[in-house]
Amino acid sequence: MNILDEKITANLMGPNCLRMMEETLQYVDIKKDIKILDLGCGKALTSIYLAKQYEVKVFANDLWIPPTDNMKRIEEYKVEDKVFPIKAEARNLPYADEFFDMIVSYGAYHYFGTDENYLNTYLLPLLKPNGYFVMSGPGLVKEFEEGIPDSLKPYWNEKENTTFHSLEYWKKLWEKNQSLVIEKAWNLECCESAWNDWLNSKNIMARKDCKFWNADTDKQLAIIGLIARKTVEKKEV
Repeated sequence: MNILDEKITANLMGPNCLRMMEETLQYVDIKKDIKILDLGCGKALTSIYLAKQYEVKVFANDLWIPPTDNMKRIEEYKVEDKVFPIKAEARNLPYADEFFDMIVSYGAYHYFGTDENYLNTYLLPLLKPNGYFVMSGPGLVKEFEEGIPDSLKPYWNEKENTTFHSLEYWKKLWEKNQSLVIEKAWNLECCESAWNDWLNSKNIMARKDCKFWNADTDKQLAIIGLIARKTVEKKEV
């Protein structure tokens, strides 16, 4: 699956989620036929990629993109027997406890995952013990402790960008959870490429983000990645 194909870039909704997926999943052993929840899948590109590359079953969960629209893309890539589009809100997920072998979220988790109770209350119950949770999305190299930098202020979107946080922020948040062990956490090397794929796309929203990205003269924007595993027993404190 060519992650730079025009059909892919035309359906991006932010920095290229498939670049994030390629970089993060190289560190995870994914078995054939396992069940994966793709949380906040957007236009289902990541779900399609998972099905084609790993021959897994994917529940393509999104609130905003109609499942019927995603199904058309899924059928176009001939993975309708492996990818199942679902419309559901992140705090009202219609799945049985311990149903999934793995959960992933690319470019979406920062919108709802900053609530420190979210993992335990809404997400981890759905994941089998020893199952992996992989998350990646836009963030910051470090928190803006002295406020938003002057260079970014003209383009800072309170609704969108206030959910951008640093890797350290996410690590501290996840480390509070007694049922999760972080196995790898890093700022992704694909950051600039993933952003450029988005900025060079034909999406109208990308035009606006060009000014935001170009204003980051101090290179304070990042794409973060975390790989964690649900433990069988509680961690020692």
